[in-house]
Amino acid sequence: MRPLLHPPAEEISLQGLLYALADPTRLALFKTLSAEAGAAISCVKCAPLDIPKSSLSRHIRILREAGLVRSERKGAEVVNRPRSDEVNARFPGLLCAILGAP
Repeated sequence: MRPLLHPPAEEISLQGLLYALADPTRLALFKTLSAEAGAAISCVKCAPLDIPKSSLSRHIRILREAGLVRSERKGAEVVNRPRSDEVNARFPGLLCAILGAP
């Protein structure tokens, strides 16, 4: 099984964050994860039912590689947790502005 790679907080880039959150599906996934108050939840539970599992995995991978999500394997399931504190420390106010936008 391949390891789940997460960029260190100091390597999170503004371009990567904006690219990841520019897609409406990824933005909705990240909003759902952020609304869970830091709880680790399965991506299957936070996604609309009409998204194929392969597409959902790709969207979560892009969020993870951008530094927005930390993923951990728990048995056969992968649970995700937002890295909002780390992103806010690097880019203060950015997530509030993006998540609060209509």
